[in-house]
Order: sequence, then structure tokens, then C-alpha cells
Amino acid sequence: MKNRILRSPADLDSDDIHELYTNFNAPISGLDCGKMCAPHNPNGKPFCCDICAAVPAAHISEWKALQPVTNLWHTWRGDECAEDPSTTKDRSRLEASVPDGMILLACLGPQACQRPYRVLSCRQFPFFPYVTSDYRFLGLSYDWEFENSCWVISNLGQVSDGYREEFVTTHDRLFALFQDEFDNYAARSEEMREHFAAQRRRIALLHRNGGFHLISPASERMRRVDPSMLPQHPPYR
Repeated sequence: MKNRILRSPADLDSDDIHELYTNFNAPISGLDCGKMCAPHNPNGKPFCCDICAAVPAAHISEWKALQPVTNLWHTWRGDECAEDPSTTKDRSRLEASVPDGMILLACLGPQACQRPYRVLSCRQFPFFPYVTSDYRFLGLSYDWEFENSCWVISNLGQVSDGYREEFVTTHDRLFALFQDEFDNYAARSEEMREHFAAQRRRIALLHRNGGFHLISPASERMRRVDPSMLPQHPPYR
């Protein structure tokens, strides 16, 4: 990424992408969390690897870098769950939610996973960078839509220090280069505060400097807690 003007993640070349992948490759946990959640999925797959449960978005530059080296991915068609109409995704709704410069992809499934070629959104799932209202990237919070499916959301104390460090380092690097990337997560964090304030719940945070905190969505005051005090959700409660 040196000696080039980069205006957006679309300007990243294949070397940049594979460098990001190499530096963001730590497992979330010492346990295989996919084995913890798969028994609760009627499809028998980890929820994060089930296209009927989660459709990954990737930067177009990732898609361009992956096409020559792997057959793991294809552009999401919207009919991958046609055998189960109740889980078929609304294509127009999903596509409208994807930021500019990104594309929806589908993989061959967990049985055919090629871990070196996972996209960034797979590597960070179920987490996203939490940004305060005064624009500070504090650490990791999670996509609350997966509270009742993702095992690790109910077991945040199992997240490894190595994963947390690589997550923070990778996003620090992207944010230093691309303001729009930072702004997208600032907006997502604000959406989380509004959602949790309406439910009178506090936000769980894995702080970038270590430790676990609960954040008031209204005042944004933080309280450090033992991970055993963090909320758990059915069926993992």
C-alpha cells in the first residue's frame, strides 16, 4: 500500500488484499465456535457459513483479487436458498444495504471452505468496529441481529487476545486510509446505540486495549466488567 494514492478500498490491488488477509487470520477462539452453533441451525451449518442466514459483503477489490486464485466464491444470485422459500433473502433489500464499492458474495459452504481466501467480512463476523459519537474507534462490538444464532456473542470471554489485536490493527489501517470506511462504521455504531437505547440495554464492548465493558447507549459511559457478567442469549444462555 506504499507510494500510491488510495481513494477507496476499490483502489487496493491483489497484493494489498492478500496482505490484509495474512495479517487478519487469527481464529476468534480456541474453540471451534462453528461446532457450537451448528447444532442449533436447522441446516446443520455454522450460522456464519450459512448463506441462508448471512450473506457476506466484500469490497470489489477483494472479489477481483480472489477470482484468479480460488473457486470458493461466486456473486450472490439470491436463489441459493430456493429449496427453502422461508429463508430466501430479499435481494433488493440486501443490495440496497450494501455500501458503495462492495458486492454480495456466496461461497461453496463450510464443507468446502478455503480459509486463506475468506473475505474480510467473514474474518470479522460477528463483530464490527465500534465508533463513539465523538468519532473514536474503541474496539469490537457485534451485529445484534445474530444474538440468537451466533454462539460467540453469548461467550465473548472466549474471544482470543490475538484475534482482538488483529481485528483492531486491520481496521486501524483501513481507517487511516479511507474516511468513508470509518464513517460507515460510525453510522452502524449510532444505529446500535439507538436500537439498544430503545430496548434499555447496554452495549457489550471488547475494548481495543483489553478488557470487557458495558456502554450506556444514551450517555456512552463505560463500565469495565468481568466477561462472565456480559449478557447471554438463548439458546446459549
